[in-house]
Formats: sequence, C-alpha cells, structure tokens
Amino acid sequence: KADPSKPLEIGAPIPGMITSTGPGNGARVSKGDKLLVLEAMKMQTTLYAPCDGSIEQVFVAAGDAVDSGDLLVRLRE
Repeated sequence: KADPSKPLEIGAPIPGMITSTGPGNGARVSKGDKLLVLEAMKMQTTLYAPCDGSIEQVFVAAGDAVDSGDLLVRLRE
C-alpha cells in the first residue's frame, strides 16, 4: 500500500483497472506529467506526477486490477 505521508508514493485513489502507463523506470518527469490511467465503472482517472523527479519504480502494468490505496508508482527527487 502507498504511504499517504510520503508524497512520492502514488497510490490508487479508487479500485479499478490500469488501462495505460506512461514513462517507465528511471524516466524524468515534471510536475503534472501523466503517469498512468485507471478505469473504474467506465470512467477514466488520470494520475499525474505531483512534483518534478524521476520514476524509481512502476508497480503495475496495463490490465492490472488494483484496490484503493495500492502503491502504483514511486518517485524520487
């Protein structure tokens, strides 16, 4: 699970399925860059980078089912 006290850990806001992922491990991202898209009940939720940094690890792939709070991406500054 993502630790809500750590802003560099991106967790799933709702349960659903990952429909697409953005940049992979090691990629540089800027605040607001798209990290991945989550679909639940025919609605898509896009998750964005909360700050500038790089992707330390992506824990999911397209087609994965996730629960609310699951750790999806970890960033590093």
